[in-house]
Amino acid sequence: MSNLQAYKEYKPVQFDYIDKLPADWKLLPNIAIFQERIERGFIDEELLSVTIGKGVIKQSELDKKDSSTLDKSKYLLIHPGDLVYSMRFRQGASGYSNYKGIVSPACTVLQPKRNIQINPKYFFYVFRTGFYKNYVERFSYGIADGQIPLRYKDFKRMYSIVPPLETQNAIVEYLDQKTKKIQEFISKKERLIELLEEQKKKNITIKLSTKNNSKLYYSGIKWIGNIPIGWNVINLKYLVKHKLKYGANEEAKNADINEPRYIRITDFGYDGKLRNDTYRSLPLNKAKEYLLKEGDILFARSGATVGKSFQFKNFTGLACFAGYLIKATPNEKIILSDYLYLYTQSLFFEAWKNQIFDKATIENIGADKYSVLKVIVPPVYEQKEIVKKIIKDSNIFNNSISKAKTEITKIKEYQESLITNIVTGKTKVPELIANSKL
Repeated sequence: MSNLQAYKEYKPVQFDYIDKLPADWKLLPNIAIFQERIERGFIDEELLSVTIGKGVIKQSELDKKDSSTLDKSKYLLIHPGDLVYSMRFRQGASGYSNYKGIVSPACTVLQPKRNIQINPKYFFYVFRTGFYKNYVERFSYGIADGQIPLRYKDFKRMYSIVPPLETQNAIVEYLDQKTKKIQEFISKKERLIELLEEQKKKNITIKLSTKNNSKLYYSGIKWIGNIPIGWNVINLKYLVKHKLKYGANEEAKNADINEPRYIRITDFGYDGKLRNDTYRSLPLNKAKEYLLKEGDILFARSGATVGKSFQFKNFTGLACFAGYLIKATPNEKIILSDYLYLYTQSLFFEAWKNQIFDKATIENIGADKYSVLKVIVPPVYEQKEIVKKIIKDSNIFNNSISKAKTEITKIKEYQESLITNIVTGKTKVPELIANSKL
């Protein structure tokens, strides 16, 4: 951003997020800029979705099942050029639509007022900045965790920064170019991460099914194939100390560090790490029946991340687990916790999940299904060696993955800073700089 300069003249403004604007910019209430579009009954139009990462996209492009209702009569019509936000506006779920289509009635559709000339895409960039999402949170209210709606009657009381139309157009053109390049960079890094994760998973799978200079025999399981003589395939229920256990069916209201952490399905990803930003707790009297012990394995039983796993290890303090998770306590006389967790990171586990899903109408794996998970089980002393080798190899992959993720984080921080500085008038885009010198 070193080539971007400030505007020549500024004026003071009263707004919580900035104290001045370029002299010819305005700070206007949203009611002076937008009006709500409420057009229903267009059931044959294409279904659209408002996402956090990509804005407004076609529902068919989402990598998940259609969760919309069969009755589309109350769905809202969107025209190209409209702005839309959902109940997750404060998390970034807003966008500019390039399509004509319909969205859930839980969304709000905005169109410019007739007496004002604006470039709606400029406001798309404004709405997705961190400062505006914080602003939205102040005006949102409701009871749904993570889906607190911003009603139009409250949105119209908020204010937005409005540059002259020529400036808006220049900003949009510049940011479109910059964000396209940034997204191309991010896409390449994300693809690299995918490839590294695939290679890591393949390496784990090979280590879990081969042994140097060992004869093999057919396991009897098609998706496992041959394994070394002396190894067995055993159902999970025979490898644990207790029956698989469902978690607590309690609301995640508290965030008290003096209470046991309440681990939910959203608190960890496929990397097996707990998130700090989703911390919730449960009072001890409600948590005690569901407390975790070192080495316990948690399985996700439903939702978009069904089948992912988490190993409770090296945790300081107490923790319990929620109802959409299933706990397995490995019997380490038969199977090491580290070994079982790595098994859930293998292609064997993935193949098992897929064949479960093929037989089910709903992607849901309950304790009954997890209990008959087929696990390759070498002798414990061999498991120790396998774990050492996998961890050593995985560290190489993990370092490369971590580097790529760091690069993505940095470029996103740059993008956020770039957009915020431009849409708040702190810096001028190159075209405007050139024009001011003519």
